[in-house]
Amino acid sequence: MTIEIDKVAPLALGGNVFGWTADAATSFALMDGFVAAGGQMIDTADSYSAWVPGHVGGESETVLGEWLKASGKRNEVVIASKVGFLEGLAPEVVRRACEGSLKRLGTEIDLYYLHTDDQKVPLADTLGAFDALVREGKVRRIGLSNFTSERIDEVMATCETEGFAKPVALQPWYNLVERTRYEEGLADAAARHGLAVFTYYSIANGFLAGKYRSKVDLSKSPRGLRNIAYLEGRGPAVLAAMDAISAETGAPLATIALAWLAAQPTVTAPIASATSEAQLAELTASLSLTLTSEQLETLDAASAG
Repeated sequence: MTIEIDKVAPLALGGNVFGWTADAATSFALMDGFVAAGGQMIDTADSYSAWVPGHVGGESETVLGEWLKASGKRNEVVIASKVGFLEGLAPEVVRRACEGSLKRLGTEIDLYYLHTDDQKVPLADTLGAFDALVREGKVRRIGLSNFTSERIDEVMATCETEGFAKPVALQPWYNLVERTRYEEGLADAAARHGLAVFTYYSIANGFLAGKYRSKVDLSKSPRGLRNIAYLEGRGPAVLAAMDAISAETGAPLATIALAWLAAQPTVTAPIASATSEAQLAELTASLSLTLTSEQLETLDAASAG
């Protein structure tokens, strides 16, 4: 079975935690549960989790590859991975990194992202390397992550001129408390080029799950201080609006945050990760939650820049 990138279920499972805050057994259970709930896309990268002491990157892909082999569910999922954060996007780096990812995953890559823009390398060189991987059947489709709207236009123009395979997906930072970085330029670029959009930071580091409601709460997690700007900005108004919708629907806040993203006209699926089956249940509940027009308007008003 071939699942088209732009037709996947409206939630992607983030693999950044695999082999890190979710050990192999937990990761296997999360992926099993995700697929059982109707999820289809699993997102990883060669850089996950190089930031952890003792890790070098590729840990997430290794766990995902082991699960694919053990579960026999390869045909039920779309596998997305990325290259570029560790060593840039020179052609020889792209080629070597892809071969490493293929070995760890044990399968071809359905969607392979340029993980970040590398302006030290001519676009034609990088895109030519990706095109070669597509022609060789190692990669099905290409995506862009962390690119500006102007650079997206340059990428598409280069692919048109050179006859390269064009990117079909965009992975931007986007959530209810940080809308402008996507909506001011990138949304138009995605629509202009027909890109499927898969958002990351979809729950704003846990803030949109209601985990941090005061400065005292910031000590709950080593990452808590990242949320101080949300508390000092429109975050409290957004949480209040989400609380009201939660009271109406019975849905957890994380579910509502993901459902709002999935309802945005240019978004194909938000990406979110979980480290427990209880967290996963809140994520997958978004697959069956359709917010009313009034609820969407409430969230839009509370989160408007």
